[in-house]
Formats: sequence, structure tokens, C-alpha cells
Amino acid sequence: MALDGAFLRHIKKELEPVLIGARIDKVHQPSRDELVITFWGREGAQKLLLSARGNSARVHLTQVSLENPKQPPMLCMLFRKKLQGGKLVAIRQPGLERLLHFDIDTADELGDRVTLTLTAEIMGKYSNVILTGPDGKIIDALKRVDGEMSSQRLILPGVTYRLPPSQNKQDLLETSPVEVLQALRSLPGDMELSKALLAVLQGVSPIVCRELAFNAGRGVELTAKTLTEEQAFRVGFFFQRLQDTVNEGTGEPHFAVDPQKKPLDFTFTDIHQYGSAAVIHGAETFSQLLDVFYRERDQRERMRVREQDLLRLLSNHSERLSRKIAAQTAELETCAHRDVLRMYGDLLSANLHLLEKGMPYAELENFYEPENPPVRIQLDPALTPTQNAQKYYKEYRKAKTAEEKLTEQIEIARRDLEYLDSVLDALTRAATEQDLLEIREELREQGYIRTPREKRQKPASVSAPMRFTTADGFTVLVGRNNRQNDRLTFKLAGNKDIWFHTKNIPGSHTVLLTDGKVPTPAAMEEAAVLAATYSRAKGSGQVPVDYTPVRNVSKPQGAKPGMVIYVQYKTLFVSPHLE
Repeated sequence: MALDGAFLRHIKKELEPVLIGARIDKVHQPSRDELVITFWGREGAQKLLLSARGNSARVHLTQVSLENPKQPPMLCMLFRKKLQGGKLVAIRQPGLERLLHFDIDTADELGDRVTLTLTAEIMGKYSNVILTGPDGKIIDALKRVDGEMSSQRLILPGVTYRLPPSQNKQDLLETSPVEVLQALRSLPGDMELSKALLAVLQGVSPIVCRELAFNAGRGVELTAKTLTEEQAFRVGFFFQRLQDTVNEGTGEPHFAVDPQKKPLDFTFTDIHQYGSAAVIHGAETFSQLLDVFYRERDQRERMRVREQDLLRLLSNHSERLSRKIAAQTAELETCAHRDVLRMYGDLLSANLHLLEKGMPYAELENFYEPENPPVRIQLDPALTPTQNAQKYYKEYRKAKTAEEKLTEQIEIARRDLEYLDSVLDALTRAATEQDLLEIREELREQGYIRTPREKRQKPASVSAPMRFTTADGFTVLVGRNNRQNDRLTFKLAGNKDIWFHTKNIPGSHTVLLTDGKVPTPAAMEEAAVLAATYSRAKGSGQVPVDYTPVRNVSKPQGAKPGMVIYVQYKTLFVSPHLE
């Protein structure tokens, strides 16, 4: 991973002048794997993010405002009890280990001064944040590790804290260039130089090793055992320069992004290995770099974790409705032959004089279709001819009633399925905890989520819709979910405003505010593009978007949130794109 021991050394150097001597004001736990500690010191309030998430573990100052759960987790409450009011007295890093110890001077339950240590271990999927007491025993951690998970190192309350196992590599801070070259040549096989450097050096990530190999080979891939004298000299030269940079902490934050503006990698030196395949950016601080690099990825990950139960709920209900519709449709097909039952009753009633009790069947001329051969009708020998006729009439009436009920039930189930589809679409676009709360409240109102009476809380308020401005100055409002769609269309919008929605595709209600003016064709197209972008069809090429004045949109009585009907509309075909 890019956040190696050498990068962490630069983070430590950046944190020390800002946080040493500062007091802990607040402790929050935005998600299961994250901790945010607010310090108050000479520089004012500073938020320290400690993340143990496998694909984005890190520790740094952050300017990103993270949403916190309404009820703080028990672990967060424990950390608040132990840490709030404490003063940070030291930040330690053993060698180039991928961890930082934060020593905090605080008072215990008896009022005595004690030093607690909060350790951030940045080790990929094994990352953790661990609080230990003055006796070195673990108080608690973001991730507990028991004997079933690891037989080498337990992370449990009451267990003595031990450093992670050594990797048996050479320390970048203490190794000479000669020793590095000897270690490279002693490796089995003939490895690529970048991979060989990664195998022998502690505290550096793959991007650092690739950069050193790239500079030493002048863009040509080198192998560890076939280095010429000149190449070996260049490896030693660039290694010495790297070592000096890490020792003195003089690196500068750089990160690479691909042509699609997706972050690729970051480190504490300039990056040349990507050539024209990436754009290299700098940052003012290492903390700012990590904020920028991980912001979008972390937001997606937080939302993915928080929306899992909603996705499961919607999927289960959708599957149940789909099975119900299939079963009822099959049952409805059997009702299609109900007219035959009535015909059998009519034929039996017209020929009662020819029938006797006990007959297993009757062959009768079909006066409805005289050109066809006689019809064989099964009879119940235990019933009289009149009773057999009445039996067929009864089955006909039963099939007719069933067809009416089934048709009605199938239509209701299809509307429910369409509604759940719209909720699922809104869930895929949920960007904040507030969006998820509104979706939960909507599902609770519709009976899909049941909350015990004693635990019911005040319904979540409906947030404001997204607001955009067209190139020629018109305002466009876009709903985030079904409840917001209803509020936008029937409360915020005026009768003369223009309403947009993707044709037969789940999506957001979109309203172009006219303010009494005639909207320009450009504004109409931009509003249609927004409607397509915030819909299930956002990845399509050409999307049909219906539009009509708001006065032509109505909500049927009893319709679910977001469900409307509209008349006198026209259709635009646009390509979705947020820009």
C-alpha cells in the first residue's frame, strides 16, 4: 500500500507541531472502522482521522465533515470516557513500522494522572486502532482479534499489547547502499528490480520501489542480478537520496490520477514512472493529499456499509413480489377457460331429460358450435344431472370471481414492485446519512420496516432537493428520494413550472422553475439531462424524458410516495451527463 512507514514518518512530522500539547475535545466514531478525534490547541480545533478500513487505512488531519450516527456506539462512549480532556504529549513511531503511538496524559476514575496510548496500525486489512493503559494492557480496539482469528497476536481487552510481527527486512533508515545491493543479489531467482527492492526494504511501498527502479534504469526495467556497474551505482545513488529524504522528513506530497481523473497512487516524492499515462498533482500538506485521494472512495464505502440492510430488505420484498406475481399469473391463466365451464352447465341443463344419476360422463351435441362433433362432459356419478349442471355453473362463477380478484391483486403487486424499484433507484443515489434516514422513514411509513412502539422516534424531516442553475440562469430542482419527489412536485413547484421525468424508468422528479418566464430550449434540454442523469438510465446513451407543466401532474388517491400520473406531455431524447 502507498501509505508506508516512510510516508507515515512524514505524517508524524506534520502532526507533531500542531497536536503536541493540544487537548482532546471530542471523540466521534462515524463508522465501525473510523475514529475522529477533535483536538483543541494553539492552532485552534484540529480533527484527527484514524481509519482502520482495509482499503483506505490511514491517520491524518482532516477537513472533511463526516456524518456521525445519532446514537454513538458503545466503543465510542468508552473512548470518550477515557480520552476526553486528555493532553497529547508525544507521537511515537518505532523505526519505519506502519504504526503511530499517540501518548495522552489524562486522569483516571480516581483523578490520578495516567498516560494512555492510542495506537493506529496501518496494515491493510489488518489495520486497527487500539487503546492501551499505562500498564501496557489493551483497554479496547476498533477490531477485536480472538484466538479463532489469529493464533499469533490477540487484540482483546486485558491482553498485553505487542507490536506486530517483524517482516525481517532491512530498515531503510539504517541500511547502507552497499548492504542493499548485496541483499538484492542474494535473492533467489532474477526478480525485477522494483519487486526485489520491495522484498528487501522495510518501510517503503510498491510505488516508492518502482520509482527508485525507474530512475535507476532511466525508464528501462532492470533486474536485480543483472545490474551493470553503472546501473548498480545509480541504484545506490537514488537509494541514498531516498534515505536522506526519509531521515530528514523533507519529502513532498504527490499523487497521480488517470485520464478519467480517478486517483491512482500517492507518495512523498515526485512521480515519473507513469509518464503520459497519468497526471501528477501536488498538495500543500500530506493530510490534504489523503483527504483528496480518499474522499470519494470513503464516501462510497461508508454509504455501502450503511445501506446494506436496506438493500437486503428491498431485494427480499422484490423477490417475494416477483414470485407472487408469477404464481398469480399462472393461476389467472387457468381462469381463461371459465367459459367452457358455463357452456358445460348450459348443455347439461338443456339435456336433463337425456341424463340419469350415476352416469360417469355425457356426450352431448354442442348447440353453440353445431358443426363440431359432440362434446364429452365428465359427470359426478354421485350427483343428479341437475346437481352436475349446478356444479359447473358454480365452478364458472368461482373462476370468474378469481379472475377479477387475481387481476386486481396482480396489478397491486406490480405497482408495489414498481415502487420498490423506485426506492432502490433512490438508494443507489443516496449520498449522505440524511438521505438514508429519509429512505428508512419512507419504508417505515409504508410498512416495510417495523419498529417496536417503544422505540419509535420522531419521523425524519424531508431535506431540500438538489438545486442546479442552467447556463442561461434558470433554476432546476431535483428530488433525492420519493418523499422529496412528492414535496417538490406538489408543494414547492408552481403550476407553470415544467416537470420532467424519464419515460417508464425509475428516476427523480425534476422541476424547471420558470418564474413566469418562457424557458429557453437550452434550459429545457439541461433540465432533461438532469432528469436522465438522476435516474436508472444514467449510464445509457439516449434516454427519453417526458416533460409537461406541473399542473398536468397528479397523484392518484392512495398512491405510494413518488408515484404520479401525468397528461399532455412531450418527450425529449438526451444523453445523461452531470457536467
